[in-house]
Amino acid sequence: MALATREDLRNVAIVAHVDHGKTTLVDAMLRQTNSFDAHADVDDRVMDSNDLEREKGITILAKNTAISYEGEHAHNGPIVINVVDTPGHADFGGEVERALSMVDGVVLLVDASEGPLPQTRFVLRKALEAKHPVILAVNKTDRPDARIPEVVSEAQDLLLGLASDLADDVPDLDIDAVLNVPVVYLSGRAGASSLNEPANGTLPDGDTLEALFGAILEHVPAPTYDDEHPLQAHVTNLDSSPFLGRIALLRVHHGEIRKGETVAWVRHDGTVQNVRITELMLTKALSRYNAEKAGPGDIVAIAGIEEITIGETIADAEDVRPLPMIEIDEPAISMTIGANTSPLVGKVKGHKLTARMIKDRLDRELVGNVSLKVVDVGRPDAWEVQGRGELALSILVENMRREGFELTVGKPQVVTKQVDGKTHEPYEHLTIDTPEEHLGAITQLLASRKGRMENMVNNGTGWVRMEFIVPSRGLIGFRSEFMTTTRGTGIANAISHGYDAWAGPIVTRNNGSIVADRTGVVTPFSMINLQERMTFFVQPTQEVYEGMVIGENSRSEDMDVNITKEKKLTNMRAASSDSFESMTPPRQLSLEESLEFAREDECVEVTPEVVRIRKVVLEANARARSASRVKNQGK
Repeated sequence: MALATREDLRNVAIVAHVDHGKTTLVDAMLRQTNSFDAHADVDDRVMDSNDLEREKGITILAKNTAISYEGEHAHNGPIVINVVDTPGHADFGGEVERALSMVDGVVLLVDASEGPLPQTRFVLRKALEAKHPVILAVNKTDRPDARIPEVVSEAQDLLLGLASDLADDVPDLDIDAVLNVPVVYLSGRAGASSLNEPANGTLPDGDTLEALFGAILEHVPAPTYDDEHPLQAHVTNLDSSPFLGRIALLRVHHGEIRKGETVAWVRHDGTVQNVRITELMLTKALSRYNAEKAGPGDIVAIAGIEEITIGETIADAEDVRPLPMIEIDEPAISMTIGANTSPLVGKVKGHKLTARMIKDRLDRELVGNVSLKVVDVGRPDAWEVQGRGELALSILVENMRREGFELTVGKPQVVTKQVDGKTHEPYEHLTIDTPEEHLGAITQLLASRKGRMENMVNNGTGWVRMEFIVPSRGLIGFRSEFMTTTRGTGIANAISHGYDAWAGPIVTRNNGSIVADRTGVVTPFSMINLQERMTFFVQPTQEVYEGMVIGENSRSEDMDVNITKEKKLTNMRAASSDSFESMTPPRQLSLEESLEFAREDECVEVTPEVVRIRKVVLEANARARSASRVKNQGK
């Protein structure tokens, strides 16, 4: 055995909280190294490649790019830096864990004003568990409200706290290296960096990213390998091509992989099958090019294995040595997804309606999304889908909606566990930044959801930071109420805090639903007469059906109304005509807002054109009988 090092290669992940500038920084790194072709038309945030990422402004999928660096720190020729852009949201933790299995070091990006936030803690903990060295990069130093020294101190405190938490789980963690992390000051948008701390609100004194590149080359170790070890590569991601079929992304740990050679494919169940590599590709910037071979440390794409999945191993056909599977945290939130059963199903031609199509689509999602689980609920047209959080599950439903599926989606529920005969449920560590005047309202809001305040800090800027431990159930439907309470100014972020004892009943919505009592078309006349007592979700002329939720009641109970009532015409001339100017515009609920709004006896009908909330039992008399039975049982 002889250990060797590839000095011409570095593999690094950029981790940060949502909206702290990861993707913008990768843009600047690509541009300054002339990675794009001379005539290429390049958009901003090029790594956010799908529509949902661009619309929401967040990274959902972990993606890699390759930068060829030839600057002042490349002393012995060009160095390839494989950069992996990771999601900043804890709901996409499966993506983070896969990304960290591909790299040898981490750049921790922190906003110069907001400082470390919960998702920063989540991804950083994963990096330290993997024993990756960390470079602290303070971004957006030119923000007017920047507080650079305090943010550096907070990040170092966070590293120290995580290191002490992990001391028992990771006994060989290098505490000294964790405490002495190098710090780089950045403005990703301006493409500037420095090792010298700038004044608050000013740009770093370097006008390029050379300081960042230098820190990466110095502190991220080059890939090491055993030059006598046979081929060993891990499948870390999947892609597809209309020409090549399924494409597997691999991190090569030992040995060489060659185009056209026969290798051993080790499946999840331990079975081994010999397969042929039909195509081998390496990455340059955002595109792939064909290659004949790749060596240790390379991140490559291969084609030719149609059923390969994430976490499996590609090994030498003559000497098979499997790698351990990628471990993923257990799911905490579930929702039931099934075929659309509403009276308005199939109104538009060509949409995907059948249970078989939905099941096939969920099975395809499982191939590339290792953090999801699909559980059979004993019905032929519905399945329980479990994931990390509400956002991850709503992203899946939104993608299916855009692909033409019609679905019935149940209200999100928590995944419980039995510990010593008692029910335990998942909890979240919630961090809130809000103006001081909303402090009382937020405390009251979270107290009703069984939240427990752990910490509160007032920085003297008019803003307060609060930390709560809250049952995951209490955060279902929390965001819309929180944004209303803080008038859109508050920032709330949560990460998993593990399982604890069941917290008891939680009432998340005080107002009842307004339910249509018959099928028909919404009329302005009926809306004007009813609007003083309720808020509507429907527009005039929109089709409704019995059992469809058309608005929110101002009282706590549900109310069945006739929203299709028309004005009776007479031959008497009125002194004044109907005035529609006084009609309050209806609320347009998004998919996430609809899932938050729905109660236990309600579900969400999702179609490519419209999202509706409806009662699980549509007929009013059947609902009344069911409610009466429940009431009598409680006596």
